[in-house]
Amino acid sequence: MISKLGRYEVIRELGQGAMGIVYQAKDPLIDRVVAIKTINLGLALDGKDEYEGRFYQEAKAAGRLNHPNIVTIYDVGKSGDIAYIAMEFLQGRELRDIMNDGGLLPLDHVLDIAAQVALGLAYAHEYDIIHRDVKPSNIMVIRDGHVKITDFGIAHMASSAVRTQTGMVLGSPKYMSPEQVMGKEIDQRSDIFSLGVMLYEMLTGQAPFNGDNVNAIMYQTLNAVPAPPHTVNPLVPEMLNFIVAKALAKGVDDRYQNAKDLAADLRACRDTLPISNQQLNVAPVAITGDCKLLDAIPIMNRIDRTGDGVESTTQGLSLTFDSAAATMRLAAMTATNEDVDNLCKTLKMPKASAAEINQLANKLSALSAKPANLRPISYVNQSDRAPERSSNRMLIVVVALVLLGIIAVFIF
Repeated sequence: MISKLGRYEVIRELGQGAMGIVYQAKDPLIDRVVAIKTINLGLALDGKDEYEGRFYQEAKAAGRLNHPNIVTIYDVGKSGDIAYIAMEFLQGRELRDIMNDGGLLPLDHVLDIAAQVALGLAYAHEYDIIHRDVKPSNIMVIRDGHVKITDFGIAHMASSAVRTQTGMVLGSPKYMSPEQVMGKEIDQRSDIFSLGVMLYEMLTGQAPFNGDNVNAIMYQTLNAVPAPPHTVNPLVPEMLNFIVAKALAKGVDDRYQNAKDLAADLRACRDTLPISNQQLNVAPVAITGDCKLLDAIPIMNRIDRTGDGVESTTQGLSLTFDSAAATMRLAAMTATNEDVDNLCKTLKMPKASAAEINQLANKLSALSAKPANLRPISYVNQSDRAPERSSNRMLIVVVALVLLGIIAVFIF
């Protein structure tokens, strides 16, 4: 195994693809762990210079993409005949591996994944970047079911290196659009078809176009209309049958014209379904690189879909809260000077200022203020209540005797 690629220090091999090896590496300049995907330029024997130029052009285009559902590309370079792309390192699982675990995924998970992929594609399409190889092995599922599309700008390179004698691009036959099969020029609607194939497979456990060889699969892609997903999986609602049919339309004009519309329909369909309690089998995530932290840590996830779940309005604890400082201010108000000095030594913090103490006192006063519409509750010792109970019993006896006397007068 190589030890360096450019300035990157290779840590270990993550896997092998059609065009090269994927490594986990470290960028020593900023101490960041990255994933590096390599492309062997030596495989492009014909037109190597053109192939290399296209590689850099597509990598540069993909590097402009900054979207939560697209893996981030940091750098591109070359070492000998090995061109490489350094990208965000994700610890999760490929969607293909999750699907291979056995059994169908819950419908709400399927729609969540497909909608996130559609949103990532829509963003890329706005920049005129077509993925060309949308398939489960190019989708990473990480923490909380979050989805990342990988291989933007690389897919075109890999598929372009494998051609038939007529010059037709093969790519991944099961997920190719009809226009891709015929070697025609493609646009964003080709990616939508590929996502439709992936969606069908997630819903039914089988690909819509199958065959014993590549030619048979391509023939079905061009001519066969797959059975509605509901006929294979009765849990699929009718609305989802129409969504899949529109995504898999043979004619580009009959298909979804943009991925945003597909994402909107997938989310609308998801909102009609109950929420499953099943969790995706995704390895723990350790994402390196730039990430934006939330202002609060939610105690419960917010549920904004129909189902048995209850919407949570519980607020989290602000990340700016300093418990040590708060403890110090409270101690300054309630403890002796000696105790405060000892606490200062333990926490290695200065004493709270008079302004901080006054600010905390005002907050405590506001919290302890009694609302006007609430009656205060007094707690009395049970032994103190004994004479009260005795006097009550005497009063009851007297009232009873008076009533008996009155009744006796009327009777006699």
